[in-house]
Amino acid sequence: MPPTVVHTVVDSPYEPLTLVAVDGVLSRLHMTGQRHRPPEETFGAPDPRPFTEAVRQLDAYFAGDLTVFDLPLHLEGTPFQLRVWEQLRRIPYGETRSYGELAEALGNPGASRAVGLANGKNPIGVIVPCHRVVGAGGSLTGYGGGLDRKRRLLALEAGGPPAGALF
Repeated sequence: MPPTVVHTVVDSPYEPLTLVAVDGVLSRLHMTGQRHRPPEETFGAPDPRPFTEAVRQLDAYFAGDLTVFDLPLHLEGTPFQLRVWEQLRRIPYGETRSYGELAEALGNPGASRAVGLANGKNPIGVIVPCHRVVGAGGSLTGYGGGLDRKRRLLALEAGGPPAGALF
């Protein structure tokens, strides 16, 4: 029996977010205009029921009241991508790591480019915090949701002003 795939679209300070679940477990979070966004026909039927807790936690995060997401996730990727995405989840709220530091943490210091590619394919942005990865020297480089969103997410986590107006 094929898996059941459903989705819902929720408002956020960063434009609408599309949440996708596989068999009731969050598997993707897409932003409007996001790079690597799959076709909408892969999102399944509309159904908000599996997303109640994810929406609650996202709202709390955007309000500055949540620093760690506690949700079951259904991540699909290569073994290397899964390892990178696990490292992303270990970056504390309000902190950043460089691609090189992530490669080092994976035990492969020469893999910063591969880490960047895996980071760019992260299927659950914000919750798996790929926005916390920066270039060498702290430069803001690459973000599937756009550098403006990345800058604003990092400002939110640094205790900056509320998320503010939509893009």
